[in-house]
Amino acid sequence: MTPTIVGPEAEAHLDWIALTDAIVAGHRLPKAEIADTFLRRRADTLLTRSAWIDGLGLAVKAATIFPGNESLGLANVQGALGLFDDRTGALRAYLDFGLVTKWKTAADSLLAARLLARPQSRNFLIVGAGAVARSMVQAYAAAFPQARFHVWTRSPEKARAFAVETGAHPVEDLEAAVRAADVIATATMATQPIIRGAWLRPGTHLDLIGAYRSDMREVDDDAMRRARVFVDSRATTVHHIGEIMAPIASGALSEQDIVADFYDIAEGRFARISDDEITIAKNGGGAHLDLMTADYILRATAG
Repeated sequence: MTPTIVGPEAEAHLDWIALTDAIVAGHRLPKAEIADTFLRRRADTLLTRSAWIDGLGLAVKAATIFPGNESLGLANVQGALGLFDDRTGALRAYLDFGLVTKWKTAADSLLAARLLARPQSRNFLIVGAGAVARSMVQAYAAAFPQARFHVWTRSPEKARAFAVETGAHPVEDLEAAVRAADVIATATMATQPIIRGAWLRPGTHLDLIGAYRSDMREVDDDAMRRARVFVDSRATTVHHIGEIMAPIASGALSEQDIVADFYDIAEGRFARISDDEITIAKNGGGAHLDLMTADYILRATAG
């Protein structure tokens, strides 16, 4: 069997709602086995993320992170994903790294918002103005057609450029924007909290996306105390990402306080229970989500 090669052009065949439905279906299968490896040469890194879901298949996503590439006019992050058949182990496809990562990351948080945000939510605040932030505008708009988007970032120039590209309204006062928001998505590289729990009004939903290391977080302890906290995967967040680790260490949150992850969707536990509660969903990612996304992309482009 000759492997299929799937590039960025496949995006024309993809649908945000269909992908979130595929992620729900993937979490009805046996729990994924996942593993990450890192190889380093000074500032350069090779990251491989692997997953195996019985009944779905296997995936290995490899990424090279070479910070010096910017001076060469090349992307700092490059890679590809190999998708393998569950029954035979045969290579089914190579998929573009950027395509899989974009759709996996945004769909992860979109699924959380579909389950936790109030259906009547209209005022969406995007904190950050990078590629993930742009993807979140596309993703949210698919599920919340009434959404009005605002963007805040430390650079007014980047906020204005983001607004031109996405139609979002740039805001300068972060606190005021948070207080007015129904849904907030944070997609920054912050290592110290930029969102304060005291700013959150009842009923707000937050999708925390940016923090991916143990020294990174985007909201403070007070936000964690006030909210019902959810994660996409306990295995990839609780002991790995500062957003969860720091409030556990301070006593603002306990591991038992985490209400649910995506494997609890089928039991109805990943859900809002009142209009006035604050909900937080931490997007930690993981190779199992890359596998579910890659399988969806391959099926969507083959259809």
